[in-house]
Amino acid sequence: MDPSDEELCSRIAERDADAFERMVDRHQARAYRLASSILGNEADARDVSQDAFIRLYESAGRFDGRSRFSTWFYRILVNLCIDHQRKNRWWKRLAPLATPGGDDPDERAFDPPSSEAGPEDEAMLKQSISRLRPALAKLSPQQRAAVLLQTQEGFSSREIGEVLKCSEATARVHVHRGIAQLRKLMAND
Repeated sequence: MDPSDEELCSRIAERDADAFERMVDRHQARAYRLASSILGNEADARDVSQDAFIRLYESAGRFDGRSRFSTWFYRILVNLCIDHQRKNRWWKRLAPLATPGGDDPDERAFDPPSSEAGPEDEAMLKQSISRLRPALAKLSPQQRAAVLLQTQEGFSSREIGEVLKCSEATARVHVHRGIAQLRKLMAND
């Protein structure tokens, strides 16, 4: 039987490298996906998700078990994403982000896998995603994180509140306002 995340975290606090490796294997894809959705940039998402695992390694001893490990870890990840956006906001004003196929060869369009979609469905999906990314970028960091945590990760309002360090009611408001704003932005587009 595999050890729980909480057990692995306590072993990581004792500097167990195998436990850390298991934790990274268990959460790496999901952490990257969430960071990529929040930041909208694959390279930044790689960096920030790696930073989150470094923080996990450094601060595993501070995990007190009052919440689930995943809630505690994704709070670290979301905070790092928000901090990254704040630090890099000035740069975006000077040099707009490259569009897929633009200046940055590492930048790729967000193209989720489809389930046997035909060319027409695929084109419509790409068009919707190309409209959704800029709309997501216009949300506040808390709204964007709340919407993505609920829609992509399936977090409850309580869990979102724990990640964003706000009440469950405030988390629901972030989700509601974020979705309402997305609808409005998508309708005006």
